[in-house]
Amino acid sequence: MNELSESKTDSSDRWTLIRDIAVLQVKLVVDGLRDLILVPASLIAGIVSLVSSVDGRPGDHFYQLLGMGKESEHWINLFGALRNAPPDLQHLHEFPDADMDDLVGRLETFVVDEHRKGGITAQAKARLDKVIDAIGRGHGTKDGDG
Repeated sequence: MNELSESKTDSSDRWTLIRDIAVLQVKLVVDGLRDLILVPASLIAGIVSLVSSVDGRPGDHFYQLLGMGKESEHWINLFGALRNAPPDLQHLHEFPDADMDDLVGRLETFVVDEHRKGGITAQAKARLDKVIDAIGRGHGTKDGDG
């Protein structure tokens, strides 16, 4: 009787795993399609936010899109099947405590430091500011810089 109980548990675990594999594949496709849409949408929303500035403050289109993206990330719940993982599962490859935002922050600090030193990034920033200002003036927006 004990063997029958173990057999049912093994079969149940096997079907749970098969279901989790199939669901992950669907979620990966949905997540990929969302990302594929977000690439151009975020660029467009960012540009619209820049050119729709009022008194030097950019519009909020980009951040509204980020909010929708975050909500969709929670809805997709890509790794939700971890709730079915064995309790004794060990994470063999731990990620470092830092995340992508930390990495970008370090890169940003480097670029800002270079800018303060008057390096090539100062020239690049000045050129980019001119382009953004020209785009804003071309669309009849007020950028606050005159």
